Amino acid sequence: MCFINLRIMSGKKKVDLKVVLLGANNVGKTLLIYRYINGTFQSQEATIGAALFLKQWGPYKVAVLDTAGSERYSELLHLYCHGAGAAILAFDLTSPNTLESLWAQFGSKLETANKDCLKIVVGTKLDLMDPGSRDITKEEGQKLARELNEHLNLKKLPHDPYFETSSLNNENVREVFEYIFQHCLPLSADQKKRYQEDNGMIVLTDSPTSSKKAGC
Repeated sequence: MCFINLRIMSGKKKVDLKVVLLGANNVGKTLLIYRYINGTFQSQEATIGAALFLKQWGPYKVAVLDTAGSERYSELLHLYCHGAGAAILAFDLTSPNTLESLWAQFGSKLETANKDCLKIVVGTKLDLMDPGSRDITKEEGQKLARELNEHLNLKKLPHDPYFETSSLNNENVREVFEYIFQHCLPLSADQKKRYQEDNGMIVLTDSPTSSKKAGC
């Protein structure tokens, strides 16, 4: 189980699970987390460094860390990934190079995460993709997700840790986070079903943001 007990910045709040979002600039990480938090789609300012959110899921506190995709902050990612029990590796479904470079660019940053860190591969901007002429196949994403989680017993997972999402249409956004919580937090089946209905999350602390609008 990727169940952790750590203290995070800002007030030394104790959390039970840390989830980190990684991906290149403008793939839509911030739009993904804000859609999950607020249930709305709106343009967000580019993240500088990282933004931290806190979710109460049943008896557990979950920290979700949205990291900047800009190269200028890459050296900080080892710090942000430290002690992470799960990681969302996001790429743009309309931009093949964001999948091709995903693990090469961010894999080493996860060396400071928990050894049993669950790695979720998430394709974004599904609404912009033409189903009839896909540049990235679902099988490619699923293959990468399986390879990144060979350290886990994949038979215990409901399906490959791979999702294709649309923050605009709110497609598969909640499913990404529920997949993580249900795998990483030790609850009974009845408890997990009950806590799915509670989607409350608050901003615990936020980094300064630039004035440039982006979905980073």
